[in-house]
Amino acid sequence: MMQVSAGPAAQAVPTTRRDQILAAAAELFAAHGFHGVGIDDIGAAVGISGPALYRHFRSKDAMLGEMLISISRGLFSGGKERAAAAEDPSKALAELVTFHTNFALDNPALITVQERNLGNLREDDRKQVRALQRQYVEVWVGAISAAVPGITEERARSAAHAVFGLLNSTPHNRYVGSTELAELLHRLALGALHAAR
Repeated sequence: MMQVSAGPAAQAVPTTRRDQILAAAAELFAAHGFHGVGIDDIGAAVGISGPALYRHFRSKDAMLGEMLISISRGLFSGGKERAAAAEDPSKALAELVTFHTNFALDNPALITVQERNLGNLREDDRKQVRALQRQYVEVWVGAISAAVPGITEERARSAAHAVFGLLNSTPHNRYVGSTELAELLHRLALGALHAAR
């Protein structure tokens, strides 16, 4: 049975002022949209003036870029590590599902920001995020292909994207508690992936 944990997939408690600013910005961007939040709003959320934020970030765009690049880098490296450490293909796939489920449940604001604000990134940041996302998808494609006999690469890629949609729906799905939701998402995701052959 899959368990929700506060392990590596969990959002780290912000320890630096920079981390605190990014965490506050994520919550505000998720609630009000990127364009609905000003520098003064973010500053007020962390107890400093808006202009003081410029000591940490050159702009609101830079905050969004760092936030989404960091998410994408963390998902790629975390997914790659879990898939490589698993004992067999079925366990690798289950580990990826657990990892992404925990990330989505622990970071609903980041999931929402990533879903809504990719188009607000500067071009160079958007390219970097897209490249990291493609690499993460390929980790999943490899795991699905190894665990689901007879699946084509195209179907494995389509199945991975479908499961991301399911797991990333967590900010909109809080009808049951986190543990029950995690277990439900885990069963649904693995069932869908094995049905994709």
